[in-house]
Amino acid sequence: MSNITVYNPAAKHFINDPSSLVVAALKALTRTNPNVALDEENKVVYTRPNGTSQVSIVSGGGAGHEPSFSAFVGHGLLAGAVSGTIFASPSAEQVRRCIQRRVDSTKGVLVVVMNYTGDVLNFGMAVEKAKASGKNVAMVVVGDDAGVERSRGGKVGRRGIAGTVLVQKIAGALAATGAELKDVHSVASLVANNVVSIGSSLAHVHVPGRKVGSESDEGELAFEEAEIGMGIHNEAGVTRSKTDLKGTVKTMLKYMLDTTDKERGFLDIKKDDQTVVLVNNLGGLSVLEMGGITDEVLAQLSADYNIKPARVLSGTYMTSLNMLGFSISVLRLADTGLKHSMLQLLDAPAEATGWSAAVSTKSWETRSDKTREDGDGDDQESKPSNLTMDPSVANNVLKTALERVVAAEPDITHYDTIVGDGDCGIGLRRGAEGILDLISGDKLSTSDAAIFLDRIIGSVEVNMDGTSGAIYAIFLNALATGLRSQSNSGEQKVNTAIWGKAAAFALESMGKYTPAKPGDRTLVDALAPFVETLKTSGDLKKAAEAAQEGADHTKGMKASLGRTVYVGGEGYQQVPDPGAYGLSKFLSGLAEGTR
Repeated sequence: MSNITVYNPAAKHFINDPSSLVVAALKALTRTNPNVALDEENKVVYTRPNGTSQVSIVSGGGAGHEPSFSAFVGHGLLAGAVSGTIFASPSAEQVRRCIQRRVDSTKGVLVVVMNYTGDVLNFGMAVEKAKASGKNVAMVVVGDDAGVERSRGGKVGRRGIAGTVLVQKIAGALAATGAELKDVHSVASLVANNVVSIGSSLAHVHVPGRKVGSESDEGELAFEEAEIGMGIHNEAGVTRSKTDLKGTVKTMLKYMLDTTDKERGFLDIKKDDQTVVLVNNLGGLSVLEMGGITDEVLAQLSADYNIKPARVLSGTYMTSLNMLGFSISVLRLADTGLKHSMLQLLDAPAEATGWSAAVSTKSWETRSDKTREDGDGDDQESKPSNLTMDPSVANNVLKTALERVVAAEPDITHYDTIVGDGDCGIGLRRGAEGILDLISGDKLSTSDAAIFLDRIIGSVEVNMDGTSGAIYAIFLNALATGLRSQSNSGEQKVNTAIWGKAAAFALESMGKYTPAKPGDRTLVDALAPFVETLKTSGDLKKAAEAAQEGADHTKGMKASLGRTVYVGGEGYQQVPDPGAYGLSKFLSGLAEGTR
């Protein structure tokens, strides 16, 4: 890290020696898959002999695209993969040694390589050397990138990107059936000719070991920009766009599928064509965000192109280190002319740690539209009690208290950014606003205190998440139980004594699920004194004052529970516990509303 003078998150690495990094990553594959071995000198990962022969699929390229290609070595996929240094092609000698020494060549070898000059030349040279020595070897070059226009690609053609993994998987599965090399080569070529891809990224990547500010870091995108058509080696894209995900995907799909674009009309998908869609993480996106991206891609494919794929793959298949981007690939399924279809081969199992497609053929083919949304549930109507109250008064009191919470949200959030993760205030506000919506919608107009509380609980459970939401839901559900336990045969008006007894029961019940006690710096520091004072005095104002005092005492209190324990820092000495503070505001609002 000593060479780094400018903070750039993408430039921070645990391993800054690119050579040792590549070798260590290759070694790790032999530890996670017992069926593969490593030729460390030549950076070749290959399947261990198992006594059977089949066509061997060999691929590779520069490192930095993991799990492609080395993690695709395994039964049912690649027989061998050759790795160069990061973003650099392996040498022809490395590839030759893989073909001639590390894989079974009895039934022939198919080399699958992406269309980059260095890869094509080095793999091609190795193929010719192997042929000259008497080996039966064929090669398929994949160029699926729609970001490269015809006029720009010229004689070189399109780059190869993530669509390559579909070629490798289908070819590998066919080889595993015992097919001849000519058939494996033919099907691999067929897949390569029917797949189109494009990538997009929010930033360029940094190669471990390179000084920040080197050529790989130049031309950085503005915060609001996305680069469409970006290559997997930091190559510039076709265009930069200041738009949202919807606009980015729309442009990407247009480049891929608009047959009127004479520069990019590479694939014409007809109405009856079946397809496979691959949404690929280029390395730096969270699984959560990939889910949102995949949903958007599929929605637009259906709405704008009437494409409803027979298979959808979404995940990390071919990366560009930690690139903050994704690519889309569409494969038009074509007749292989063999007894195995492309779909069957794609679905076939593969014992390779980098291949992640767990859904079986049967599950895809028998999928239905049935859900349980309209099924019988165990939901029950709230059980009435004979505890009554004036709903208009209760609504006004509650509204005052909730508005105090909403007003206090900026302070609660500020305190939680110091001692927590900053979400306490937002969570409390969501809960408060949910109940306020009930009030404004006249959904709390019941005079039955227990049902009134049940409706509030329903809103809290839907609108509040996280630890605070769970604690409030537990307490309020127990509070409802405590209320109903005091429901006698005759009708009675609920009072502070009844509420106090119910609150004491709820606090005791909550203790079964959390060890929090006063002094632990949690919302219990406000809740416990409130409940105790309400039960003993029956005075809501005094109880609210006790809660406020309890919250104030959390200033400088070292946490024993909650996220503050491991967030660390000294900020807790200056601010109260956010949860206790927020609750005290609500309880003070209750007292104020009853005056």
